[in-house]
Amino acid sequence: MPNQAFTAHETAVIDPGCVIGEGTRIWHFSHVMPGCRIGKGCNLGQNVVVSPDVILGDNVKVQNNVSIYTGVICEDDVFLGPSMVFTNVTNPRSAVNRRGQYARTTVRKGASIGANATIVCGHDIGAYAFIGAGAVVTRNVPDYALVVGNPARQVGWMSAYGHKLSFDAEGLAICPESQECYRLRNGQVFLEEDPAQSGNP
Repeated sequence: MPNQAFTAHETAVIDPGCVIGEGTRIWHFSHVMPGCRIGKGCNLGQNVVVSPDVILGDNVKVQNNVSIYTGVICEDDVFLGPSMVFTNVTNPRSAVNRRGQYARTTVRKGASIGANATIVCGHDIGAYAFIGAGAVVTRNVPDYALVVGNPARQVGWMSAYGHKLSFDAEGLAICPESQECYRLRNGQVFLEEDPAQSGNP
């Protein structure tokens, strides 16, 4: 690809018809397939496959041995841990062709998916959610939720900086790193500074 603004190792395969943003790095033995769109400043580790029509936003970090199948959309700042797994068919059979029936999975801005986790297709991962290592996600995950286990269950809430939040009796919590204030209300977490979410005038 002449005049490319991204960097790819010589062993990587970059098919024609994909779009790759400036500053993105693609490492050993990875394969980027036609029709996918990869944003700026992304990092694709060793042995990563990006299937046709996948969308990755800006600053997405994909660790080694991850396959991102058709139907997956990752928004900006998503982290995909080593050897985590996406699926795109709920009832696969080798003898039944279900191409064109791929379920969509959306990973919202800032979410992190831990090593060896599995995301069963057709479920959304909320913004800044944190999926623990080895978790098996079989349902939608709310914004800022911390989920672990098989099947994954929610065990708490995480800040945008990746710290577990402890809410007081008034439903407020402070991230120890960013000092941002979060509010828990009706089973949802919001940044308190956002008037539209906090109910402040």
